Amino acid sequence: MKQLRGFKFRFYPSSSQKLELAKTFGCGRYIYNWALGLKIATYEESKQTLSSNELSKELTQLKKDPEKPWLKQVSSVPLQQQLRHLDQAFKSFFQGKTRYPRFKKKVHRQSATYTSNAFKWRDGKLTLAKMEEPLDIRWSRYFAGEAKSVTVSKDPANRYFVSFLVEEELEPYPLSTESIGIDLGIKDVMVTSKGFGSGNPHYYSKYQAKLKTLQKRLAKKQQGSKNRDKARLKVAKLHVKIADCRKDFLNKLTTQLVRENQAIYTETLAVKNMMANHNLARAIGDCGWGEALRQLQYKSQWHGRTIKAIDRWFPSSKQCSTCGHVLEKLPLDMREWTCPSCGVCHQRDVNAAKNILTVGQMGIACGETATEEVMLSPLGKFR
Repeated sequence: MKQLRGFKFRFYPSSSQKLELAKTFGCGRYIYNWALGLKIATYEESKQTLSSNELSKELTQLKKDPEKPWLKQVSSVPLQQQLRHLDQAFKSFFQGKTRYPRFKKKVHRQSATYTSNAFKWRDGKLTLAKMEEPLDIRWSRYFAGEAKSVTVSKDPANRYFVSFLVEEELEPYPLSTESIGIDLGIKDVMVTSKGFGSGNPHYYSKYQAKLKTLQKRLAKKQQGSKNRDKARLKVAKLHVKIADCRKDFLNKLTTQLVRENQAIYTETLAVKNMMANHNLARAIGDCGWGEALRQLQYKSQWHGRTIKAIDRWFPSSKQCSTCGHVLEKLPLDMREWTCPSCGVCHQRDVNAAKNILTVGQMGIACGETATEEVMLSPLGKFR
C-alpha cells in the first residue's frame, strides 16, 4: 500500500546558500503576512473572502511593483506555496483544528516549500532553484520513492532542515491478536490495560532551572543588541532540545505500541480545556498528549491497525472494571482504590485502561451508537 510519508534531515548550507535561503524565507514571510492582511481587510470592508486564485492574481500585480524588485530575485514557487499554506490555515481554523492564522515573525520558524519543478533530485543530491550547488545533507536514513515536494526550514535555534514528501510502498506490520486500551496520565504518559506504564521523563522539569537562568539573562539584555541575540539563541536551543527529547520519547513509545497490537483504544481528552487548570498546565504540557495521539493515529493508518477513541464523558477511572460499580467521587491524588461492591483493589490508571479497552471493543462490535449502549449496560451503568 502506497502512503505519503515525510522524511526530515538536517543540512548545513554554505554562505551563499544561507544568503539565498534568507532571501527566500524573508520574501515568503512577507507574502504570507501581506496575503493575510489583505484577506482580513477585504472581509472587514465587504464581508467577502479572497480565494487562493484571487490572491495569486494579486501577487502577480504585486511583483510588478517597482518598489519591490526583491520579490523577483527568489524562486516564484515558494511564494505561491505560501498562499496555499494560508488557505490551508483558514480551512483548519474553520474546522476547529487550529486557532485563527497569525502573522509570521522573523524570530520564529522559517520555511519554504518547493514543488517538483523547483528542485533537482539526482543521485541522492538535492539542488534547489536559484542555487548552483547541492545541499550538504546529513542522511540518517534513505527512501525509495520519488520526492513530490521539498520543504526547507530554519528553526529558532538557527538549525536548517529539509523535509521530503515521498510516496512509497509501505509494508504493514505482521498481524497481531493483541488489543489494548490506553489511559493518558501525568505520572505515566501512557498506561495500558495490560499494566504497562511508560513512565514520564519530565523533560521540561529537568531543564527548568537552566531555562529560568537563561531567560533571566535574556531579559536583562538591551533590545536590538548582539548580546541579546546571543542570549535569545541560547534560550531557543534549550527549548528545541526539550522538544526533540520529548518527540523522540513519544516516537519510540507509539511505534512499540502500534507494532505489538492490532487494535488500540484511547480516551478522548479536551487538552485545551485541561490546560486552563494552572496547577496542572505545566505538567500536562510536558506530557505531549496531543502529539502522542497524533502519532498513534497516523502510524496505525500506515500499518493497518485499528484505533478508536471512546466517548469523552465515559467515567473510565471511577468505574470498577470487574463489576461495573461507579464511584461518586475519585480525587486526583487517589492512585489506588478498593471497589465497595466487589472488594477488588484497583490501580487507578490500569483500571481506566481496562475500561477503555472494554468500551472500545464493544463500540467496534456494536457500531456508532455503541458508546451510549455501553453506558446503559450493566458494565457501564452510571446514570
